[in-house]
Amino acid sequence: MDPIILFFLLGLGAGLLRSELKLPAAVYDLISMLLLLSIGMKGGIELAKQPFSTLLPQMLAVMGMGMLMPLLAFPVLYYVGRFKRADAASIAAHYGSVSVATFAVAVAWFTSRNIEFEAHMPLLLAVLEIPAILVGILLARGISKDMRLGAVAHEVFLGKGIVLLIGGLLIGWIAGPENLAPIKPLFFDLFKGILALFLLEMGLITAAQFGSLRQYGLFLVAFGIGMPLCSSLIGTALGVWLGLSVGGTAMLATLAASASYIAVPAAMRISVPQANPTLSLAASLGVTFPFNVLVGIAVYYALAQWAHSLLGS
Repeated sequence: MDPIILFFLLGLGAGLLRSELKLPAAVYDLISMLLLLSIGMKGGIELAKQPFSTLLPQMLAVMGMGMLMPLLAFPVLYYVGRFKRADAASIAAHYGSVSVATFAVAVAWFTSRNIEFEAHMPLLLAVLEIPAILVGILLARGISKDMRLGAVAHEVFLGKGIVLLIGGLLIGWIAGPENLAPIKPLFFDLFKGILALFLLEMGLITAAQFGSLRQYGLFLVAFGIGMPLCSSLIGTALGVWLGLSVGGTAMLATLAASASYIAVPAAMRISVPQANPTLSLAASLGVTFPFNVLVGIAVYYALAQWAHSLLGS
């Protein structure tokens, strides 16, 4: 098993056993910033190698996928799960958006197995972060005069995660690999070690959500596993349609199957304050994140291989 997964299991076990283990908040923030910047810069370096016009159709298609997935999740949560409208919309928005941590684990998983994928995936990651938030707000509230559009736009487009990811893309795109060489040891060479520490803390945070899962029953567990599997089918189909490689298709399926627990909670807190954030985090962080990290990424890669072999591509 990959050592970064063992770090996650260490944190999960320590949290469930109520250990005193915990990363200082400042260290966790620093690690998160390093991960986002390094992912962005890697994508920016490769982005400079190809014209932006060729990427625009893929960006628009991914945005469409990000709008579709919460629309599929909402009726299941509202009519089958019988959640309140605000809670169903909030959870749906989480599952239409994307998890940067899951993407980082997938990058490490693919790299360790020498699986190549399109280098502009960080750009698609950033694009996929936003549409579901807007759809989730509309599902919860509709369009009304008292909607705080300025606050929502500020949280969505200028949130820390988006700023660091887009900023890293621009730095990598403008500077290029030669100018980034002096900072390569910190941002590139230590990437997997930084990710291991990040997953240690994620294991601790995940363990804290298990109480909510006991409280709200098996539906969130079933949804937290079933929704990513369904979303991965959409991501796989889109990847094949866009002509991505097997690795790129698997990565897009992984992005589709992941669920946000950073950007979306912050936006929902402002726009849909009546939604219960515990429900969303219990599903996305307590179920979907560990499922994807431990099992899902391998499943999505196998699904991409099957889809490409079926079509002979």
